[in-house]
Amino acid sequence: MGAVKDVLRRPLGHFTERTLAGLALVLGAGVGFGLVLVLVRVQWSPLYDIDHGVAQWLNARVSPIGPLVTVLNAITDLGGRAVIVWLVTVAVVGLLIRRQGRLAVFVIVTGAGALILDPALKTLVDRLRPEVATPIGSYAGQSFPSGHALGSMVAYGALLLVFLPAMAPRWRKPAMVAVGVVVFLIGFTRIALGVHFLSDVIGAWLLGAAWLGVTAYAFRLWRVERGRPAAPLTEGLEPEAAHEVAPAPDEEKLLPHARAGIAEIIVGWVLVFGALYAFGTFVGYHAKGTFLATWDEVVPTWFAARQTPALNDLSWWWSKFGDTHAILLVSMIFCPLVLAIWRRWRPVLFVALTMFGELTLFLASAAAVDRPRPPVENLDGPMPTSSFPSGHIAATLCLWVAIAVIVFPRTDRWWRWLFVVSAVVMPVGVAVSRMYRGMHHPTDFMGAIMLTGLWIGLLYWVLRPNEDVYEGNQPTIESEDVDTLDDELAKAGRAD
Repeated sequence: MGAVKDVLRRPLGHFTERTLAGLALVLGAGVGFGLVLVLVRVQWSPLYDIDHGVAQWLNARVSPIGPLVTVLNAITDLGGRAVIVWLVTVAVVGLLIRRQGRLAVFVIVTGAGALILDPALKTLVDRLRPEVATPIGSYAGQSFPSGHALGSMVAYGALLLVFLPAMAPRWRKPAMVAVGVVVFLIGFTRIALGVHFLSDVIGAWLLGAAWLGVTAYAFRLWRVERGRPAAPLTEGLEPEAAHEVAPAPDEEKLLPHARAGIAEIIVGWVLVFGALYAFGTFVGYHAKGTFLATWDEVVPTWFAARQTPALNDLSWWWSKFGDTHAILLVSMIFCPLVLAIWRRWRPVLFVALTMFGELTLFLASAAAVDRPRPPVENLDGPMPTSSFPSGHIAATLCLWVAIAVIVFPRTDRWWRWLFVVSAVVMPVGVAVSRMYRGMHHPTDFMGAIMLTGLWIGLLYWVLRPNEDVYEGNQPTIESEDVDTLDDELAKAGRAD
C-alpha cells in the first residue's frame, strides 16, 4: 500500500511544485502590474520623468525616418484589434470544427478577459497620451495600459499554448521565442510611434502575463480534477489533442513533384501575361473600326448618361466587394475554414497562388498596356493603375471562382450551389459597378475574364487542389449527417 502511495505521491508532488512555481510567477506579474498601476495613478515623479524622456527621445530619432515609420506601423498592426479578433475567431471556429470545445472555450475566455480589462483600466486610470514633437502614430482613447501590448500578449500567448502540441518538440522553444519577439516588437512600436509611455507597455505586459497565467493554470487544474495527467506548459495545454490541432495532420506531401510544378507555374504565368498583353494592346490601340471599339465607346457613355446619386452610392458600395480589403478578408476567412475541415494545405495553396498570380498579372499587364480610362467622368477619380485589365473584376472573379472550385466537389449539400451563384453574381455586380462609374471599358472586363480563366485553369492543372477528395478524404464535419451547418458546429463544440 505504501508503494502505491509513493507512486501516486511522486507525480502529484511534481505537479504541485510546478503549479506553485507557476502560481508564484503569475502572482509576481499581478503584483508588478499593481505596483505600476499605483505609480502611474499617483504620478510618481521618477516614473513620470522616465516615461516622458523615453517618449521624446524615441520620437526625435524615429520620426525623421519615413521607411522606419512604415515598418513600425506594419508591426504595430499585428497587435491591433482587427488582427487579434481575426486570429481568435479563426482559432475558435477551427477548434470547434475539430471538436476541441474545451480549448475553444479557453481561447474565448482568455481573449474576452483582455477585451474587458483594457477599456476598464483605461477608464479607471484616465491617463493622457504622450505629447511628442512630431506625432507619427494614430490612437484613440486613454493611454494606460497599452491595448496593443495587452492584446498581443494574451492572444498570441493563448494561441501558442493551444497549438504547441501540434509542433515537433524541437520547434517548441523557437516558437516560444518567436512569439515573445513579436509581442516585444509590438510593445516597442507603441512607444516608438509616440502613442504610449514605457510604463503603459510594461504594465500591459505584466497584466497580460498574469491573466494568461491565471486562465492557463485554471485549465490545468481542471484537467487534473478530471483525471488527466499533468503536463508542463511547454507541451501545451492539451497534449492529447496534438493530432486534432495540427493544421494538416494527415498530409504527408504537399505536391508530388514540387520542382516541376513550380516550373510549370512560372512558364504558365509568362504565357498568360503574353496573352493579356496581346489582347490589351489590340483593344486599346488597334481595334478601331471593330465592334469591340464601338462597344467600348457606347457602354461607358450609356452608363454616364444614366447616373443618379442613388445609383452612384450603390455602385460605390458594390465595387467595394472587389477592392483589396474585401478580397483579403474573404480569403482569410475561407482558407482557415478549408484547412480546419479538410485538413489539407493544397486547396489553401491553390487559393493563395490564385490571388497572388492575379495581383502580379494585373499589375504587370496594366503597366505594360497602359490603357487610358474611358473618356467619361471617372467617379473614383485618378487611379494609380491603367484601365486594362480591371483589377477589381479580376480579383473578384479569381477569388469566387477558386472558392467554387474548392467547395463544389467537396460536399453534396444544396448550399454548394450558393458558391457557384456567387462566382457569377459577385464579379458581374462588380463589373457593372466599375463600368457604371466610368472606370473601365467592357473589354477591360473581358481581360479580367481571360486572366481568370487562363490562370485558374493553369493552377488547377498543376496543383490538382481536389486530389485529396478523389482519394477519399472526408471532411472533419460530415455535412450529410446533419441538417444544417449550424447543427454541425454546435455538435462539434460540445465537450467530449
